Amino acid sequence: MIPMLFGPASRQLFGLFHAPERDGGAALLICQPFGQEAIRAHRLFRVLADRLARAGVAVLRFDYYGTGDSPGEDTDGELEGWRRDVCSAHEELRRRAGSRRIFWLGSRLGAAMAVLAAKSGRCDPSRLILWDPIVDGARYLDVLRAGHVDALERSYCVPDPTWRRRLAKDPDAFTDELFGFGVSPVMRQQLRSLAPHSLQLTALHETVMLAGPEDHTAHQWAKAEAARHMPVKISEFHHPLIWTSDPHPNNAMVPTEALQRLMAEVHE
Repeated sequence: MIPMLFGPASRQLFGLFHAPERDGGAALLICQPFGQEAIRAHRLFRVLADRLARAGVAVLRFDYYGTGDSPGEDTDGELEGWRRDVCSAHEELRRRAGSRRIFWLGSRLGAAMAVLAAKSGRCDPSRLILWDPIVDGARYLDVLRAGHVDALERSYCVPDPTWRRRLAKDPDAFTDELFGFGVSPVMRQQLRSLAPHSLQLTALHETVMLAGPEDHTAHQWAKAEAARHMPVKISEFHHPLIWTSDPHPNNAMVPTEALQRLMAEVHE
C-alpha cells in the first residue's frame, strides 16, 4: 500500500495505491461515501483493496478534497469539485496501472459522484459498480438530518425536545453539521438538486447497480436508465451493514456478504 498526494497543486488529494501482486489485467477506483458513511465503510474498503491486490487487481482509494486526509476543510467539499476529483483519481490510477481496464466502485453518495464524473466525458471507466447509490439528494439530506438528531439524543442523558420540533418545522435545521461533518450552503443546495434526471448513464461503459429491494428509488432510477437502452444490470443485494451506525455486536465491521459480492463484481 503506497500513500501519496496527487492532482493539481491547487487541489491535491490524498490516496492509497494498492499495487497488484500479479498480473490480473484490471484496476479499480473506489469512490467513497460521504461523512459518517465513509468512516463506517473504511475498514471494508481497506480489506477489499488488499484482497483484490493479492488477486492481481490494482486499486486506488482516495479522499475527496476537504475530506479524510486530503487538504481542505469540511465546508470546502461540494459535489462539482468532487466530480472533478474522481477524474483526477482516475488519471492517477491510469498512470500507475498502465493499460489495465479501469472499473469504478462507488457507494452511496460516491456512486452518484461516479455517475456524474463518467458522463462528464473527462474520464472513461470500463465499468461502473454502484452500491446503494444515492439518487435523490433531497431525501438523503432529510435522512441524514433525522439521523443526526437521533445521534444527539443518544449522546445526552436528557435530550432537548426542541430538536425534534426544529427538525419538523425548519428544513434547514441540522444541515450545517451532519454526524459531526460540516456542510456548506453550496453543498446543501447541490444535494437538494441531486435527482434521478441529473444522473443519466452513458452507453460507453457497463453499469451494475446493487441495492436492496426496499430501495425503491434506486431500482426505479436504474429501470428508467435501462428503458433508455443504457447497458445497466440491476441486482438485488442484501447486506447487514448500517451505513450511519457503528457495528453492533452481531454486525461485523467487515460484512462477509458485502466483501464477497463486491469482489465477485470486480472479477466478473
